[in-house]
Amino acid sequence: MLLSVLSEQAAPARAALVAWLYGTAWLVGATGWMYVSLHQFGGLPGWLAGSAVLALCAALSLYMALVGWCWARWRRRVWWRDALLFGGLWLLAEMARAVIFTGFPWGASGYGLLGMPLVKLAPWLGVYGLGAVWALGVAAGVLAWREARPPARRWLVPLGLVSATMLAGVLPAQMFTQVHGQPLSVSLIQGNVPQEEKFVADHQVPMLIWHARQLLGAKGRLVIAPETAIPLLPFQLPPGYWDQVKAGFGPASGRYALIGVPLGDFEVGYTNSVAGLSGDTASLPEGMYRYNKHHLVPFGEFIPWGFHWFVQLMNMPLGDFTRGPVAAPPFNVVDQRVAPNICYEDLYGEELAARFLNASMAPTIMANVSNLAWFGERVAIHQHLQIARMRSLEFQLPTLRATNSGATVLIDHEGRVLDAMPTQTRGVLDVLVQGRSGVTPFAWWAAHWGLWPLFVGALLLVALGAGGRVRASDPDLEEAGRVIH
Repeated sequence: MLLSVLSEQAAPARAALVAWLYGTAWLVGATGWMYVSLHQFGGLPGWLAGSAVLALCAALSLYMALVGWCWARWRRRVWWRDALLFGGLWLLAEMARAVIFTGFPWGASGYGLLGMPLVKLAPWLGVYGLGAVWALGVAAGVLAWREARPPARRWLVPLGLVSATMLAGVLPAQMFTQVHGQPLSVSLIQGNVPQEEKFVADHQVPMLIWHARQLLGAKGRLVIAPETAIPLLPFQLPPGYWDQVKAGFGPASGRYALIGVPLGDFEVGYTNSVAGLSGDTASLPEGMYRYNKHHLVPFGEFIPWGFHWFVQLMNMPLGDFTRGPVAAPPFNVVDQRVAPNICYEDLYGEELAARFLNASMAPTIMANVSNLAWFGERVAIHQHLQIARMRSLEFQLPTLRATNSGATVLIDHEGRVLDAMPTQTRGVLDVLVQGRSGVTPFAWWAAHWGLWPLFVGALLLVALGAGGRVRASDPDLEEAGRVIH
């Protein structure tokens, strides 16, 4: 639809406006759940929360406006060149949204390809590469149908694309990872703690007791509790609570735990962390494995320069965390290497790929702990599940998700949900996960160069598309014919 309307716009400014409106509507639909966190939990008036969401989506859509302007300005009216140009510009816009000002890639187009044959390219290209292939293919089909010469050939390209898609659907996906070690029994805790109660003192003691009971009484060899399952810094906890939890995973237990908890203090700084407990970690400096979240959420977890006034309007506890390293070591559980990440971090596959730089120490299982109760019961839960499935496809590894309100699931190395707990419920999901070792092409090149290969590829597509002479449009040819006669 976007490309059909853009094709009718001769003026770059009008094309930019069309693309900007399209991008704004797209992002409002994909991220409108931010209104809940700003209004219901952040305390902003409804009009201000809605305006903030709209303003953010409109600002992020300026990248799409540039796509419209550049495509209208540089197109050559040769269908295959214009398709290459559109694919390259689309890729540049999606990567710009993913990295500039710390990035906000939620709703990237590649996630919409889950369940489609094209997703088999995920371990090669990653989600942005997938989106670019999709954009280029759609552009080729639409523009060939509209502009191919002679007109009798217009059906060849769309038919070829459909045939290639059907062929891809029956071909098996190539496997770059293989079974590693023995299956591991895991208990995933879902507390379903209402966000309005999580940081209220009167509700915290029952919540702490429930989580401790689940941690200590779980059946799995590994127990995973969600992000801020324990919402207090250790020195704020009731006396003896943290020591009792740690003792339940001591050397004699043979058990392991990953627990979402803030660590540190207000003077030195605090982190949004996952604490790893086991007999093997007792000798570490803090008596535990510690993973500190690297990619923090603007406004929610760190305050951009000049915006303290905005954050002061909201009721956001622990809103200025210290950042952890990008390439964190895994948590060793028996013969598996479990790589935790926290909530929003699993949007950034290129950052998670940094853990695969040393293949011998690369993760065999991914583990995401999240708390999406900030966003109510809306679509964010299901979108985040799609994101986690894409990461499993990119790395061809299983993913464990322990969340506060959903989706608490086991995802296999092919992106399939093998087991899940109903959202908005309280309980424990017991699963058996099989780790895998190996490095996909995406994990390899993203570990070494980040998104630079895609950036270079996008520039090449733009150069190929924008090169050559501009072919006159049909109205131009008709006008020339009238002048000659």
